[in-house]
Amino acid sequence: MDARFITVDDNSFHCLFGEPADDSAEAVVLLHGWPQTAGCWRDVIPGLHGPDAETQYHLVAPDLRGYGLSDKPTDGYDKRRMARDILGIMDSLGIDRAHFVGHDRGGRVAHRLALDSPERVTTLTVLDIAPTHAMFTNGRMRTAEGYFHWLLHMQKDLPEALTAGRTAEYLRYFFERWTVRRERLDPHIDDYVRAFEQPGAMRASFDDYRATHEDVAVDEEDFRAQRKLRMPVLALWGAGGLAANTDIATVWESYTENVDGRPIPDCGHFIPEEAPETLLSELREFWSHAA
Repeated sequence: MDARFITVDDNSFHCLFGEPADDSAEAVVLLHGWPQTAGCWRDVIPGLHGPDAETQYHLVAPDLRGYGLSDKPTDGYDKRRMARDILGIMDSLGIDRAHFVGHDRGGRVAHRLALDSPERVTTLTVLDIAPTHAMFTNGRMRTAEGYFHWLLHMQKDLPEALTAGRTAEYLRYFFERWTVRRERLDPHIDDYVRAFEQPGAMRASFDDYRATHEDVAVDEEDFRAQRKLRMPVLALWGAGGLAANTDIATVWESYTENVDGRPIPDCGHFIPEEAPETLLSELREFWSHAA
C-alpha cells in the first residue's frame, strides 16, 4: 500500500491506496471509525491488495475528515458533507463505483453516501452499527447505556474539558471495554492515542458526534419518504461487541431492500482488527454473490 494526500474542497485527506495493474479491477473503499484511523485496516488490506490476495482490488482507505493525518476543519462533520469528501477522493483516483466497507463512524458516512449517491456504490458492508436513525428513535435503555459516550460527545465544550490532558486514559477505556480479543489491538493503541493527541483531533472527533442532530433530521426525511438502500448490504457485528444480543441485520431491514448479516463469534467492536480473517472471508463471499 502507498500513502497519498488528496485535496478535496481545500481540505487535505491522508489516504492509503493501492492501484492494481489490471485497469478493470473492482474498487473497494474502507472507512474507519472512532477512535481510530485508516490504520485499523492494516490486517485487512493485504487480503485485498497484497501479493497473495485472491483478487486484486483498486483500494483506498482514507482518514476521515478530522481524523488521523487528514485536515481538521471546524465545520462540515454532518455525514452528507463527509460523504462528499469521500466522493471527491474517489474522483481524484478515477474511481466511479466501489464496494464500501464502513466500521463504526465510517459506516455512517458510507450509509449516507449510499443514500445520496447510490450509483457510486456497488455494495455496502456495515460493521458493528445499526442505522443512526434507528438508534435515536428506539428509546431503549440498552442503547443509552451502551452508547453513553455518544451523548457526552454531543455536548458543547464539555468533552474537551473532561478529556484535556487525559486523551490516553479516555481512549484506552473504550479499547478495553469494547474488545474481546484485546491482544490484537494492544500493539496499535499507542498509535491511535498519538493520532488523537494532535492539535484539534479530539475536538474534531467530538464534532463528528455533534453533527448527530443534523444527521438524524436528514435520516428522518429519508425514512418518512421510504427511501431505502437498493444495493446489496451486508451487516456484520461482533458477538461480544456493542451490538451483542441484538439482531442488527433485522434492524437494517427497515432501511434496505436487500440485506444479509450475522454476528462474528469471539469478537468485540473492532472487527477489522479482532477478526480480519473472518471479515475477509465474509467480504469475498458477499461480493462474489453480488457480482
